[in-house]
Amino acid sequence: MEVNQNQKDEIDKKADKIEKKSSFIWLGSYITVALISLTAYILFRLHVFDLLGTYRVTLQKLSLAIFFAVVILSATKLIELEIQKRSKGKYNRYNLIQLTNLLSIIAVAILIVSFLFANWYAAALSLGLISLILGFALQTPISSFIGWIYIIIRTPYRIGDRIEINSFKGDVIEIGYVDTTLWEFAGDYLTNDLPSGRLIRFPNSLVLQSAVFNYSWEDFKFIWNEIPFHVAYESDLDFVEKTIKKVTSAELGPEMADRIMELRELVKDSPIDEMEIKEYPYVSFRINDNTWVEVTVTYLVPPRKAATIRTEIIRNILAEFNKAHDKVLFPNGNSR
Repeated sequence: MEVNQNQKDEIDKKADKIEKKSSFIWLGSYITVALISLTAYILFRLHVFDLLGTYRVTLQKLSLAIFFAVVILSATKLIELEIQKRSKGKYNRYNLIQLTNLLSIIAVAILIVSFLFANWYAAALSLGLISLILGFALQTPISSFIGWIYIIIRTPYRIGDRIEINSFKGDVIEIGYVDTTLWEFAGDYLTNDLPSGRLIRFPNSLVLQSAVFNYSWEDFKFIWNEIPFHVAYESDLDFVEKTIKKVTSAELGPEMADRIMELRELVKDSPIDEMEIKEYPYVSFRINDNTWVEVTVTYLVPPRKAATIRTEIIRNILAEFNKAHDKVLFPNGNSR
């Protein structure tokens, strides 16, 4: 486990280096464009391009607007680098960078409009008409943008969380201004919780209309899982229960017991403090309609490891059962 965590840390460090390198490349490009646009503005002011006639004034304003726009974008990149340097959590860093980019885009739009329209009244009127038209034409993107604001403020999910919304299940890999991208797990072609390899995009407005199931709750990053086993009536049920508990506890390790205590502490201060939390792992029995006893083991597991751990538990429990032919009998014949 420690090796995997170290590898994950190394991957995160490499990703941060690549991201910083990309930011510096963009910053260098912005500076180059700023110098070109400033040079063009000076040449227009010196009447070098008088052949352009009435277009010269417009191009002069446009070149100056581009210069200040690029300055804003350069400042945004510097702020991003500072956020990457000082922000401790990757979730907060992602949200701060997204918000910074949005504010810079708004600032650039206002700047370009103010430079191109000398008359602020005409600019405001034009923007009002454009906003009215876009409001009718882009209702879904606008509601999705409001959904993005809701996601940032209320955080029903964050980058890296495993969620389910409507019929979509996956790990969140991107939260854009209008849509969210999931890396699907399970899906139409799998019966376990492994990634299917498909990407899912859905509009952010969906979070305002549907329930979001988050399997990666920040305060408790585990879910309950269960496995049923079928044994005959003649089996030694005490032996079956002890064997299942022993194998499951050995597979999950002693630290799993601490998670039960953690869950109890969380529940104790909540409105559901009367909920009964069974000892871990919990084994229950019930009579199956097909004339055998169904034994179910319930345990806590990290969501992304559910399939792997379930496989190991089943393999090891069945191996122990098969060793004890005199104590554990399986259903056979047509009723199996």
